[in-house]
Amino acid sequence: MRLLYLVKKEFIEIFRQREILPFIFVSPIIQIVLFGYVVTTDIKNVPVEIVNYSNSATAERIIRRINSSPLFNVKKISASEVDPKIVLKKGKLSAVILFRDSGSGNLTSSIPEVQVLMDGVDSNTSSLAAGYVAGIIRRYFLEELKNMGIKMPVENRTLIRFNPELKSINYMGPGIVALLLTILSLFLTSLSIVREKVQQTMDTLLVSRLSPVEIYVGKAMPMMLIGIFNMIVGTAVVVLWFGIPVRGNMIYMLITAIIFLCALLSYALFISTVASTEQQALFFSWFSMVTFIMLAGLFTPVENIPAAVRFFSDIDPVRYLIKIIREIFIKGNGITYFYKDLIILAGIAAVVLSVSLFNFRRLVRK
Repeated sequence: MRLLYLVKKEFIEIFRQREILPFIFVSPIIQIVLFGYVVTTDIKNVPVEIVNYSNSATAERIIRRINSSPLFNVKKISASEVDPKIVLKKGKLSAVILFRDSGSGNLTSSIPEVQVLMDGVDSNTSSLAAGYVAGIIRRYFLEELKNMGIKMPVENRTLIRFNPELKSINYMGPGIVALLLTILSLFLTSLSIVREKVQQTMDTLLVSRLSPVEIYVGKAMPMMLIGIFNMIVGTAVVVLWFGIPVRGNMIYMLITAIIFLCALLSYALFISTVASTEQQALFFSWFSMVTFIMLAGLFTPVENIPAAVRFFSDIDPVRYLIKIIREIFIKGNGITYFYKDLIILAGIAAVVLSVSLFNFRRLVRK
């Protein structure tokens, strides 16, 4: 019962700060919708210029295909001499595609040479766009050979499971929910105890009949409930707004979120006990949040992280949250597929909780 009064007091404290209520309940919805359109790896409308020095009909057909593709935004088609390096330096185009006659005789005289010059500043877009151009050209010649009655000895057929349309939002959407859950819970919880110290109300809690464990749990419980609420709202937004299918059991997602929040809130309370001011707590939270996200595999695969620093990714709770949520959303996997990750996440939560609670008890004894 005493614990419930403390939880009620924390909720009153939160709702009394009206300036942060939109940050807690409104901004996550806005951010999920905004990030859903912005944080994407889909490549489309790549600005290109086509320079056609060829007189062949084949070059004209390929150019028409590139021009009609939604992957490219053809800004200009010309036959005049250009310096591709100067064009790309201006930064308005991502590629210059040159068509020239091969100069060879007979059969190959109608097949042009194609040169794709990419702006390598954005290496990901450049490599994907170059692959798209090669794919358009390859499909054209395969269709021409098929029309001529020539069959390829080997035919490549790719079957894509779980995300057949290769929509990046299906992959990034669940990660964005985990991202916002991390940011909100980490920042708000890290201010809870340090605010008591700054306002000099910590002594009031310590002289009450509440035990250190009750104070600790009472500080964490409101943010856990708010975090779960925001996760449910965020999940509803990505499902209803972006049409991302949920193939798995949401109970597993709730269990994962509770274990994750135990780890994250314990870490946030550890920051709150160590920090002397609210500015220090916010700085530590910001540094931790950026580190957690960059090591979690949200934007880049964890496998790309060098082995020398892979350990920090292995103890990152956000990594396991994102991985499990994606397993549930995209593949519809049950707990038998990710129980090892769940055990590791629970182990991280247990260690962080123990260290944080020990540090809080040490603070209370001072």
